[in-house]
Amino acid sequence: MIRLYDAGVYLLNGSDIIPDDNDAKAMLRQKTGSEADRDTARKGTMTYGILQSHNSGTDKELRITFDSLTSHDITYVSIIQTARASGMEKFPMPYVLTNCHNSLCAVGGTINEDDHMFALSAAKKYGGVYVPPHMAVIHSYNREMMSGVGRMILGSDSHTRYGALGTMAVGEGGGELAKQLVGRTYDLQYPGVIAVYLTGKPQNGVGPMDIALSIIGAIYENGYVKNKVMEFVGDGIDCLPAEYRNGIDVMTTETACLSSIWKTDSTIKDYYRIHGRENAYKDLEPAGLAYYDGMIYVDLSKVEPTIALPFHPSNTYTIRELKENGADILAKVEKECLNALGMPGLSMKLASKYHKGEIYVDQGIVAGCAGGTFDSIAAVADMLDGHSAGNGTFRMSVYPGSQPAYLELVKNGSVAKLMSAGVIVRSAFCGPCFGAGDTPANGELSIRHATRNFPNREGSKPGEGQISSVALMDARSIAATAINGGRLTAATDLDMVCSTPKYYFDKSIYENRVYDGTGRPNAEEPLLFGPNIKDWPEIPALPENILLKVVSYITDPVTTTDELIPSGETSSYRSNPLRLAEFTLSRKDPAYVGKAKEVQALEEGRRNGMPADLDRILESINNIEGCKGITLNNIGIGSAIYAHKPGDGSAREQAASCQRVLGASANLAREYATKRYRSNLINWGMLPFVTEDSDKFVLDDYIFIPNIKTHVIEKAEKITGYVIGGEAKPISISLGSLTDSERRILVEGCLINYYKADMA
Repeated sequence: MIRLYDAGVYLLNGSDIIPDDNDAKAMLRQKTGSEADRDTARKGTMTYGILQSHNSGTDKELRITFDSLTSHDITYVSIIQTARASGMEKFPMPYVLTNCHNSLCAVGGTINEDDHMFALSAAKKYGGVYVPPHMAVIHSYNREMMSGVGRMILGSDSHTRYGALGTMAVGEGGGELAKQLVGRTYDLQYPGVIAVYLTGKPQNGVGPMDIALSIIGAIYENGYVKNKVMEFVGDGIDCLPAEYRNGIDVMTTETACLSSIWKTDSTIKDYYRIHGRENAYKDLEPAGLAYYDGMIYVDLSKVEPTIALPFHPSNTYTIRELKENGADILAKVEKECLNALGMPGLSMKLASKYHKGEIYVDQGIVAGCAGGTFDSIAAVADMLDGHSAGNGTFRMSVYPGSQPAYLELVKNGSVAKLMSAGVIVRSAFCGPCFGAGDTPANGELSIRHATRNFPNREGSKPGEGQISSVALMDARSIAATAINGGRLTAATDLDMVCSTPKYYFDKSIYENRVYDGTGRPNAEEPLLFGPNIKDWPEIPALPENILLKVVSYITDPVTTTDELIPSGETSSYRSNPLRLAEFTLSRKDPAYVGKAKEVQALEEGRRNGMPADLDRILESINNIEGCKGITLNNIGIGSAIYAHKPGDGSAREQAASCQRVLGASANLAREYATKRYRSNLINWGMLPFVTEDSDKFVLDDYIFIPNIKTHVIEKAEKITGYVIGGEAKPISISLGSLTDSERRILVEGCLINYYKADMA
């Protein structure tokens, strides 16, 4: 079904796969009549052409300027505040501000709506696009209105993926968008490119989520595409509708790749024609000879309906094998999940879902950028026509991804079919993806065609003894399960016949409601601030010497951004840095905030000339060879967390900025789960240390790093730190690859300081 190549491959004429082994050159000479040059063939990928057309740097050190930007209402306030503080006077490119996360007002107040009014005023003042609440989820709008073959889009949501439409999109932290807003570039080394060769045709009942989960399950753990571009090629693409491709593509985020791109064809040309943007289309495919750093070979015809069990999209099983071994698999998953949470005494009640040889679930959700597509919802409606979606425990909701899609589903009768079956049809809202919509009860199991099933993504609070579970599935199998009253069922087990209704896009819905001020900034327009919208606090520059206290020590295999700063209940404080910081690590390490504040108080006292009780620490430091003369006058004090592999999941910069607001100076890790989290750390002036010596320090240890500022400036590859105790123990740390501008950001203390220094 899925095969991973051990080495690079050449792709000849888009179809002949030639592994880069000892026979490759002879085979290529035979087929092409000429010598193959690997470096030249690398330039034959679609990725190379798009990146170079947006690059002002070298072939290896890229400096990318995007065609447009996009953010939603959990991220745009902090981005605009950062850019304002950095000297921004107008949006230099189209910037789409959607309102699909904090769509609901806070109970008893208007905190979220204040953010929305801030965004509208910013769109008027700086020249942007404002998409009101419930009109469209961020990625549906960008597919419909902003994508274009050969374009590049940068978004502050991790699922910014429009590769199936020929658009290379990247999800990053807010700092990277702020850079674009002040005329700077997105800097990175040329990424690896992995071909995803699709062949065959999916079985009836197999949907895009089944394909995506199968790929994620095969490659996430081994890091096959981490920080690389996934380039989709192969004859199997030809049989896939555009929205089917979009459904696969948006889930590529869960592989930890950097971005994605697909070859285009008449299907994508028709997509742009339907949306009134024919000029956004052009043919896109690899050159006659292209070289890839690896290949994922997928036989679509052999993919089965698939489910991702808690707590990660890579925890995949076919529905068939889960049903055959239900009791054992559910017990295994529950044990693993509770151990990962550090709460083995809690019960997820997964075992109770298995009885009489069947698995029963409590809820079905089809929503957002992954599930809320026109094609998926139309298929669900056809399947449920004449059936009940459950009149007992099981219940079901559907969220179309945009109002234009919703309207067409109303016109063609799909909504009537759904409502008649008992399905609740809601507006465009991303809430179910992060625990703010259709939250299940304690102990329930929800199956969802959504993007993630991390812990707490369904709204539960394990730390308070309340936990429910989410499994990811395709909309078609969710509908099949609904037909059977919540009994887990693969769509391929039913005699499934779905129509393929034609889609008509009504652009007037957006014309009548969306504010588009692109290219028309009005400097006289006032920004509208609610009382919960606050400026960033002052951030200190990097000192010459630094003393870190490890205030959280996390040994989980992976730490998600949701664990670093929770989604859901924190949403109302996204625009208030100090209030939001109170939630940092609240689900994972409730003691963190208090410990971080204690270290922050030490640093504030040191800066203000107040004696700090660090005599023993300073004595130990001064006993280190070459470290004489270290006093409270020439050292900075900051907190740090250690985690094996932090930063999987969301692009939210608050996962880093909240630590920084509390006085954090660094993260220590074996590796970082994603580039975007590491970028967030750097943009907030936090040292992204990597170390293999994590066994040499523990929680509450102090680590002294002499001459850190000099090390950053002089590009030191290895740095020696010292764990301070009775006797200082040296540890080896490094900062990894950093661009010159990233080094300057770290030295200045954060992105805002960096730009202020430039202006000065």
